[in-house]
Amino acid sequence: MVIQKTNDIEIKPLYDTESGTWTYLLLDKESKQSVLIDPVLEKLERDLSYIQGMGYELAATIETHMHADHITAAGELRDKTGCDSYAPESSGAICATHFLKDGDTIQIGKLQLKTIHTPGHTPCSISLVLNETYVFTGDALFVRGCGRTDFQGGSSDSLYDSITKKLFQLPEETIVFPGHDYRGFVYSTIGEEKKWNPRIANKTLEEFKSIMDNLNLPEPKKIHEAVPANRACGKVV
Repeated sequence: MVIQKTNDIEIKPLYDTESGTWTYLLLDKESKQSVLIDPVLEKLERDLSYIQGMGYELAATIETHMHADHITAAGELRDKTGCDSYAPESSGAICATHFLKDGDTIQIGKLQLKTIHTPGHTPCSISLVLNETYVFTGDALFVRGCGRTDFQGGSSDSLYDSITKKLFQLPEETIVFPGHDYRGFVYSTIGEEKKWNPRIANKTLEEFKSIMDNLNLPEPKKIHEAVPANRACGKVV
């Protein structure tokens, strides 16, 4: 599936049905280098064969936060390809090659990714703005939803500020690629979410906190396995 394509780059969303995770494959067409955002361990062979089959080299993997619902493929992909692995600062993933803080930029060919610290789902959560046109929001902002804030140091106050004061300040035409979706949505725009996101659009902080406090969601199935493994870049411990 190709969602966005220019003369220079392509963005290919790759889905994991078990966890509802979107992994994003970014391709720089001139250098034949690629980036994977939030790769899933069980999908490693699918993703790597897809990349190599098109004649691309995997240059880097990037984690948007410390995941609780799946194990990352970052460590295994680094072992197999020699790629760099990026993780948010203070994520606890001390095995990563590089650590990202607010304002950091990654440049791989024509792919320019700027880091925005968007805490709330977890304290370390980041979003990534690609070429000033697209934003990969991890578990901060979903299509007509947002990430939960009831575990792993989550904070509804922080998430409200991350969305309203950071993500919603991006140009309205910015295309939003979420870290998860459970209803069949692939992407949205900042303008759409500012108008129609039922959790936060035109909501006060107190209204947002009331919504988040009453979601009553079950604990992620893999939380006790995934979190320690992800601190080790996907090496199951």
